Amino acid sequence: MAINRARVASERVSYVQADLFTWQPTHTYDAVCFCFWISHVPTERLDAFLNTVATALRPGGKIFFVDGRREPTGTAVDHQLPEADTQLMTRKLNDGREFEIVKNFYEPNTLAARFVAAGLDVTVRETQSYFIYGYGARFYG
Repeated sequence: MAINRARVASERVSYVQADLFTWQPTHTYDAVCFCFWISHVPTERLDAFLNTVATALRPGGKIFFVDGRREPTGTAVDHQLPEADTQLMTRKLNDGREFEIVKNFYEPNTLAARFVAAGLDVTVRETQSYFIYGYGARFYG
């Protein structure tokens, strides 16, 4: 954050370091974007996370996300995809360290329904091979 703050040097940009699972927005935004994040949200926290996203958006505010989809050829050679019924996988770094991480591959229809339940009208699509993405807006009213 310090590096970005020094490079951007704008009073129009604010920096917040917070636990995203407990953070509550203090005002609303015109748009929210999250990239390669939703797959790391535990399934039991997904609805609360999406409710926070909806709260952070003004009615009609836009949303976009992109993430990886379950694709065996889309992962690093030394990474194995988790079993379909587990949320954890081992991530190996270039320096050899390994970490157990949350990694979920949400199905588009299931994810779209979870967005709707949170008050977000989001179209969820997959590319032919590697990505899942969604775009839409917070419902009015």
